[in-house]
Amino acid sequence: MESFQKSILLPLILSAWLPGLGCCYSITKGPENATVLAGSEARFNCTVSAGWKVIIWLSKGSPVLTVTSSQGSLETTERFTSQNYTTGDQFTSELIIHNTQLSDSGRVECSIQQPSDNNFAFLSVQVNGSLLIKNSTLTVKENQTIEIVCEALGWAPAPDIAWMRNDSLVDKSSYVTLQSPGSHGLHNALSTLTLTPRDTEVLTCLADIEALPSPQNATVTLIFDNSATENDYSEDNSSTWVVVVAVVFSFLGVVLLIVVIVVAVRCCLKRRGSTYQNEIRKVSAEKKKDGDLENSQRSGSENLGYIPEELWNTEQSPRLASLPPMSSKFAGPDGTLHISSVPKVRPQRRPDYLMSPKKIRNVTLV
Repeated sequence: MESFQKSILLPLILSAWLPGLGCCYSITKGPENATVLAGSEARFNCTVSAGWKVIIWLSKGSPVLTVTSSQGSLETTERFTSQNYTTGDQFTSELIIHNTQLSDSGRVECSIQQPSDNNFAFLSVQVNGSLLIKNSTLTVKENQTIEIVCEALGWAPAPDIAWMRNDSLVDKSSYVTLQSPGSHGLHNALSTLTLTPRDTEVLTCLADIEALPSPQNATVTLIFDNSATENDYSEDNSSTWVVVVAVVFSFLGVVLLIVVIVVAVRCCLKRRGSTYQNEIRKVSAEKKKDGDLENSQRSGSENLGYIPEELWNTEQSPRLASLPPMSSKFAGPDGTLHISSVPKVRPQRRPDYLMSPKKIRNVTLV
């Protein structure tokens, strides 16, 4: 703080002690405008004629460095230093601003405590931010239009964007650049290039500001793939075949479903018709059985031992006369009792017998 006060008071004291000396020297060459990148050094020169006593350097109106002919440089901060050169009867003071910041931009003045027309210049501190293209390599197909996006972030001022295809600049009508404010006084830019590649090529995005010795760049390689068309054709064919197969199988499925439904309906109808016919047959069989039973009850059973009376009267005597005598018991030589029976003689039935409409009485021997 004391050194700063000295740098302010010293010119006033010298001016008071050396009245009339202001007319004896002048600035022969003042500082020039400078544009630098943030973090670098900025240098300004001020050349005065012989007889000078004091030089005061000011940044945006505030004194930062004082140089006297008797004591040399009076530095108040490490960021502002000076180097001195003497050529003949002229003296040159060089102001060096270290580690420049964006806030250092503004007017830089060299004062000799008297009016001068060429005693100030302007410092412009610029910031180069980042520059990138998201994809470093892209594969493109034939007749495919693509968009390449280049993004610049954190610049001051906003950079000028340009594009190159291989080694040739791209016409400005092929791309669009939009700028937007960022944080802390910085700026952003977004550039979009639209093109239809015909071959493999290298695209370069260039961002430039005055402080850069050469534009900052980002590149992307476009790989032109001829096989992409064939793959697309193959994929289209595959998709077409898939669709065709799906349609065919759907149609066959519908036809098969219809056939199954028709067969099922016919089977149901056939089963129902067969059941109905069986019921009819069953009812007919029962009716026939009932009719036969009724006829059987009406006609009775056939008596195989029946002989008409006419035949019986005519044949009874001879048959009875020829029958052997019946015996129920007899004794053997040893006195043992034997029981025997004479077999019954069943009268022979004649197939043809006389039928008489008159009422007769029938007797059956058993």
